[in-house]
Amino acid sequence: MRFDLTDLQLFVHILDSGTMTAAAALSHITLASASERVRGMEEQLGCALLMRKARGVQPTAAGHTLGQHARQVLAQMQQLRGAMGEFGAGLAGQIRLRGNTSAVREHLPLAVGGFLLQHPQIALELQECPSTEVLDGLRQGLCDLGVAAWDVDQPPSLAGLDCSMWRSDQLVAVLPASHPQARHPSLLLADLVHENWVGLPRDSALQQLLLKQTLRLENTTATSRSQFMDGALRMRVQLPHPEGLCQLVGQNVGICVLPAASVRRHAAATGVVAVPLGDAWARRQLWLCTARGDALPGPVNQLLAHLRQETMHSP
Repeated sequence: MRFDLTDLQLFVHILDSGTMTAAAALSHITLASASERVRGMEEQLGCALLMRKARGVQPTAAGHTLGQHARQVLAQMQQLRGAMGEFGAGLAGQIRLRGNTSAVREHLPLAVGGFLLQHPQIALELQECPSTEVLDGLRQGLCDLGVAAWDVDQPPSLAGLDCSMWRSDQLVAVLPASHPQARHPSLLLADLVHENWVGLPRDSALQQLLLKQTLRLENTTATSRSQFMDGALRMRVQLPHPEGLCQLVGQNVGICVLPAASVRRHAAATGVVAVPLGDAWARRQLWLCTARGDALPGPVNQLLAHLRQETMHSP
C-alpha cells in the first residue's frame, strides 16, 4: 500500500467538502487527477472508499476509517515540520519529559526553570499523566525522561528502566485549622474515614490510590460500614484544583488528602492545616526514570544531571 501525503490530504479534503470538485481545488490539482488518485487508492485497498451521490460523495465504512488515519498522519507530519523548523531556527535539542500530577504541578516547574535559562537552545515538552503512563511511555520511546511515584506496597514492574529516588512526595491530611485533630503530629487514614471528604476527580491517580487504601482498610479492620458510602469515603465534592480543595476544606465542607507540596502553597490563604499521614503508602517518593539501553542524547543527560543536583535543594 503506497499512499503519498497528497493522496491523504486530498481524501481529507473530499471528506470535509463533500465533493470531488471542491477537494481538487483545495489540493491544487485538476478534477481528473483527483479522480485518478482516488481510483488508485481504491485499487490498492481492494474496496470502495466513496459512494457517489447526486450532490457529491460520502465515505464508505472503509473510507471513514481511512479518513481517521489520514488525519492522524497529516497531524503528525505537521508536528514533525514544526519540530524540524525549530532545529533550523537554531534549536540544539528537544526533551520529552513526562511526570505524574504532583511532579508536573508542584516540583518540576521550579526544578527545570534554571536549566532552561542556562540552555536557551534546548526545548522541553512537559506532559502530565499517571505514573503508569510515565513508565509505559519510556518503554515505548514516547518520552526521554520521566518522574513517577508508586504504591510502596505494590510497586510496578521496572523492567527495562533505570530509576533513582528524586524527592519526597509525602501525602498529608488537609484539615480546617479548627478541626479537633489538626494539632496531631500525624494521622492514619483509619482516623479519618468517618469524615466528609472533598477530593480530586475519580480518575486521578491520587484518588484511585485513596480509594484502594479505603477499600483495603474496610476489608481488613472492624471499621463500621456506616462510615463508608458504597465501599468508599463520603465524598462531597470532586474537582481538579488543589487550591479549590483547600478552600473547601477551609470552609468545613470536608477534608482531603493531597501531596504536602500542594498544600504548602495554599495553607495560609485558605486556613487549612496539613497533617502527615502515617500510613506506609502515604510516604511516597518521586523517582527519576529513563529507559535502559541506548545512551541518552546529550540534552537529556544534561537535564537528568540538573534534576539530580536539584534534589539537594528540594524542600
